[in-house]
Amino acid sequence: MLTAEMAKILDEGRKDGWVLEPEAKRFFCLGGLDIPRFAWAKTEEEAIRSAAEIGYPLAAKIVSPRILHKSEVRGVRLGVGDSQEVIALFREWSRMEGSAGMLVEEIHEGRELIVGAKSDFQFGPIVLLGSGGTAVEIFRDVVLGMAPLEEKDVASMLGRLKARPLLEGYRGTPPIDMGELTRLLVRFSRLAMEMEPFVESVDLNPVLCSSTRTVVADARIILKKSRG
Repeated sequence: MLTAEMAKILDEGRKDGWVLEPEAKRFFCLGGLDIPRFAWAKTEEEAIRSAAEIGYPLAAKIVSPRILHKSEVRGVRLGVGDSQEVIALFREWSRMEGSAGMLVEEIHEGRELIVGAKSDFQFGPIVLLGSGGTAVEIFRDVVLGMAPLEEKDVASMLGRLKARPLLEGYRGTPPIDMGELTRLLVRFSRLAMEMEPFVESVDLNPVLCSSTRTVVADARIILKKSRG
């Protein structure tokens, strides 16, 4: 079952129709998924302090209920190297529509996957797994499974993924931790079942998979429209 805090996050997102990334990440952290260390800075001073605590280089993203696709408005910056760059980004993004601060977080490396969920009127929540990142719509390497998933279901999905050889290690690159990816997918599918009455769709993109961790680097929760 969703905790009271998780339910509150979904409820508070109704006014915008979706859950802002910092709150979406907090939701999935509460649900047991691996999330980068991050902070939602609402003032310039908070941004400087949080960035110093997390450590450079880091990732920075605009937070705005009016901006769903951050990369399309140049609202994402990787490899931010110092406080002066943090200040410049905060001031630039504060002029964008609906600006509610910025997210700063630690950077992780790994193979990029997308994990998502959407409710089917006949079958209920369907979990999507595919090659992720900004090129997800180009490669269209995705497989589907019905929630809730068991380990054998995840193994079947991975077996149908064209990118599987890259996950197993390719030309000297280490294989990802398949156990961690399986754990994430099983747990996510349980969350998708519990979220289904409230949520239209969920996207975790990218999920960064390495030999040691499987980290949700970005999360989006689109809520169902209120009835009546």
